[in-house]
Amino acid sequence: DDLSNILKSGKMEARARIESSEVIGPSLGAKSVKDGLNSFMIAFVVVLLYMIFYYSRRAGMVADLALLANMFFLIGVLASLQAVLTLPGIAGIVLTIGMSVDANVLIYERIREELNAGKNMKTAIKDGYKNAYSAIFDAQITTFLVGLILFFFGTGPIKGFATTLVIGILTSLFSAIILTRLIYERMLTKGRDITFDTK
Repeated sequence: DDLSNILKSGKMEARARIESSEVIGPSLGAKSVKDGLNSFMIAFVVVLLYMIFYYSRRAGMVADLALLANMFFLIGVLASLQAVLTLPGIAGIVLTIGMSVDANVLIYERIREELNAGKNMKTAIKDGYKNAYSAIFDAQITTFLVGLILFFFGTGPIKGFATTLVIGILTSLFSAIILTRLIYERMLTKGRDITFDTK
């Protein structure tokens, strides 16, 4: 209170002496954003290629299509909310890529187990999805709850990361479970050959 009263009473008998000064431009921020976008693109391309490499061309392409749709939905929701894409937001998107593919991996591994048990493709896909639901929802819901806690109690960059993460979980659940299931059902009705592994 004393200091406040002194400051309110007028200027003090002390001159400011500039020891040093620097001009900081936006180049640091621009470089960070560029590096963040580069990491996003590298992660995205590597994951797309890996899914084709590991789960065969057709199954890998379905997972890749779901991942592309997930990114489309995620960016669309962020744009509709007029959210600003920051470095933490880019980190949330990169994490969403991994979580989206994780759901596909769980489904594909369940389908492979059903095929190894001697079931035909249609039954294996149906049972694979059904048996993978619990593991997918457990993983996604726990992360979703953590994202909500970060959103409500975090500030600034943490809130931006949480926003992207929460939206990404919802869009990845839709694309990994519903979208891929519709594609496989369409492929089965057309009699397409589907495989879930490579040499």
